[in-house]
Amino acid sequence: MSGAIKTFRDLLVWQKSMVLVTDVYKASAGFPSDERFGLTSQLRRCVVSIPSNIAEGFGRDTTNDYLRFLGIAKGSLYEAQTQIEIGRNLQFVEDSRFNTLLEQAREIERMLTSMIRKLREKEGQSGKGAKGLKEEQSGRGAKWQSEGEA
Repeated sequence: MSGAIKTFRDLLVWQKSMVLVTDVYKASAGFPSDERFGLTSQLRRCVVSIPSNIAEGFGRDTTNDYLRFLGIAKGSLYEAQTQIEIGRNLQFVEDSRFNTLLEQAREIERMLTSMIRKLREKEGQSGKGAKGLKEEQSGRGAKWQSEGEA
């Protein structure tokens, strides 16, 4: 990898959130069938929203738009954490799987929080849009960049 972030797929936070989506789908496959339109559906929708909003924000032209979508992704992440815990409380999710999913979610939370903070700091220093910031950040090894760049 050259070190430059060219697409949202290069963002480590997006990559990790995609893994979380897959793991939540696998975990929720074992939920009771009467939860198919309840907790199962709600959990899957909100977890899919995380990488989707990261990607959509990446495609926006301004840093403020990007930040707004990252905030939505973070809100969906909190929603997913809550629903995963509800699944555990109802004994739909075993403790070991719950702990794994929650740790994945917490790591993504830390990455999103760091990314949002850095984008806000950078936006305060310059009038550059999200595209200029991505180019500038690409060589600095930020944790939310792609796996090969950190």
